[in-house]
Amino acid sequence: MASDGSTWRKHGQYEYRVVTIDRSTSVPDARKLLTDEAEYGRWELARTRLYLGGERRVWLRRKIIRVRPTL
Repeated sequence: MASDGSTWRKHGQYEYRVVTIDRSTSVPDARKLLTDEAEYGRWELARTRLYLGGERRVWLRRKIIRVRPTL
């Protein structure tokens, strides 16, 4: 499945996560992984990239929710 090399970045109003998917991962398994991230982690797909060796890199993003004190 996805390798351990996922990274997190914050930029503006969004935080980003980069997930690397090995070439040995099937399309249905990759789809399930990304669907679970979207459903439970509130991530949305920002960008995908397919490299020559078959490795896929997926950029996910979600909006940063800032809580303001009310007192």
